[in-house]
Amino acid sequence: MGCCSGRCTLAFICGMQLVSVLERQVIDFLGYQWAPILTNFLHIIVVILGLFGTIQFRPRYVTGYAAWLVVWMTWNVFIICFYLEVGDLSRDSDLVLTFNLSMHRSWWMENGPGCRVTPISPPPSWAPEDHRYISISGCLMDFQFIEVAHSSLQILLALMGFIYACYVVKLISEEEDSFDFIGGFDSYGYQGPQKTSHLQLQPMYM
Repeated sequence: MGCCSGRCTLAFICGMQLVSVLERQVIDFLGYQWAPILTNFLHIIVVILGLFGTIQFRPRYVTGYAAWLVVWMTWNVFIICFYLEVGDLSRDSDLVLTFNLSMHRSWWMENGPGCRVTPISPPPSWAPEDHRYISISGCLMDFQFIEVAHSSLQILLALMGFIYACYVVKLISEEEDSFDFIGGFDSYGYQGPQKTSHLQLQPMYM
């Protein structure tokens, strides 16, 4: 019962992770955030493998999933520090999340709750020709706090997944150690038929 309950809970957590990271992947695609896109893609693959290992009793898959969650939590801590500009980090840097391929920012910057986008014309002389220059106002929540909330949710789900993954691996290992093949030769001391070196012929009288 414990193994079933733990596996069901871990499968539910994996499902929640898939739903939340797919939503995040769409948002990052819209914002051209290439580093998060690649990381989200790896996370989706590992979560699917972890879910498969949970359902099919594959402790190696679950162990790999748990190890990845440590990396995933570290990445999301970095994202939080990035958007809160901890230390020398700056959220205005193009290189970190977009690999310096574009000047795009978080999709939530222009599409956050209550945000009003106003194009500014004429644009400044330093603005690239293929980019528009806008003014954003009226946002109920700044985009960096929305990104921080998303990363915090990922850390919470990853922490829960890590705890239950370790628990499920422990239960599966204990079951494998105590499992005994019912009807096996060793369990019942079965011995095969003895081969005779010769046959005795008895006379038969009619």
